Amino acid sequence: MLNSEVSARRADAISRGVGVTTQIYAERAENAEIWDIEGRRYIDFAAGIAVVNTGHRHPKVIAAVKDQLDHFTHTCHQVVPYENYVRLAERLNDAVPGNFKKKTVFVTTGAEAVENAIKVARAATNRSAVIAFTGGFHGRTFMGMTLTGKVVPYKVGFGAMMPDVFHVPFPVELHGQTVDASLEVLDKLFKADVDPNRVAAFIVEPVQGEGGFYEVPKAFMARIREIADRHGILLIADEVQTGFSRTGKLFAMEHYGIAADITTMAKGLGGGFPIAAVTGRAELMDAPGPGGLGGTYGGNPIGIAAGNAVLDVIEEEGLNDRAISLGNRLKQRLQSLASAVPQIADIRGPGFMNAVEFQVPGSKAPSAEFANRVRESALSKGLVLLTCGVYSNVIRFLAPITIQDGVFAEALDILEEALRECAKEA
Repeated sequence: MLNSEVSARRADAISRGVGVTTQIYAERAENAEIWDIEGRRYIDFAAGIAVVNTGHRHPKVIAAVKDQLDHFTHTCHQVVPYENYVRLAERLNDAVPGNFKKKTVFVTTGAEAVENAIKVARAATNRSAVIAFTGGFHGRTFMGMTLTGKVVPYKVGFGAMMPDVFHVPFPVELHGQTVDASLEVLDKLFKADVDPNRVAAFIVEPVQGEGGFYEVPKAFMARIREIADRHGILLIADEVQTGFSRTGKLFAMEHYGIAADITTMAKGLGGGFPIAAVTGRAELMDAPGPGGLGGTYGGNPIGIAAGNAVLDVIEEEGLNDRAISLGNRLKQRLQSLASAVPQIADIRGPGFMNAVEFQVPGSKAPSAEFANRVRESALSKGLVLLTCGVYSNVIRFLAPITIQDGVFAEALDILEEALRECAKEA
């Protein structure tokens, strides 16, 4: 079987709305490596978009799932509940930042977590408006894509978005958008478009994912928290991509010393199995009536078992420290190439949630073309990379935090070779 043969079948059978980054078809995977159906090996610097932080098929996660399979696979927690659902909720209540009593609900996807966070915020405040930020990504459901601050490809062609959602420019100094300028827009929004006393919540990614791996400046996060408290607005931290050791902390909000009222999570929680969660202040999470939250597959026993195992692995293997070490090594290698690759405009990211941004040399114009050429060159050499950013000119690095040192060193060599090659050709 060839990749090209399956690709042709895929084009004939699957909606073109489901885009793909590569045309390699996986046959098996282990930790940070994937083998395709033709037997070629790739080093995975995507991790299923920050899902397998603990690596493909981590033995402890697989063992937990196999054990759960021997007991039961589905009862629907709302019909016949199970203890490990309660145990994982207790662990997240303890782990999510905030010195207050918390409660949790489990769902299946990150977008569903965001939807439920908005439901909780509206029920708890009896307000309807929500403020999000440009460049943010919150999912592909209607509320998720309305909150998302990027039109193409997420909103284009889908008609009117959900009402009562407003966007404020995300502060990115590299692009000339300062903290003060963003706060000025927020102030004008309150004066011109929406009464702050009608706003239920701010929603923000501590580090933007699809938007380009820009961190929320600490001064901005502090001001948003202050403004929220002044007007009775809730703060929702979307930690779907930043959670579970990716930034060197279990949750990225720990870098700020500021607690969100509600936190959404998914991706890395399941170690490759579908599970998502919303954790927040207990009184907020109790605002919806019984039946207002949940879902048939929410907190599926397989995902719950995987989630408990993932938390064990993070603690036992010291993945927070490991993320910092790997990220530092990656950023140092990229910095050593800055003079040889003049397209490099910025290298950034906390822990092992890193990115490099490219611009046309001698200008501030974003270079999506160069980013894509680097991605394609690396792929041809056996390294899977992802691009992102409002201008698609950023390469983001999301390798499993459990990646072996030898495999990581090999990946850095491939990355350097691809960067030098593309810079020379340019």
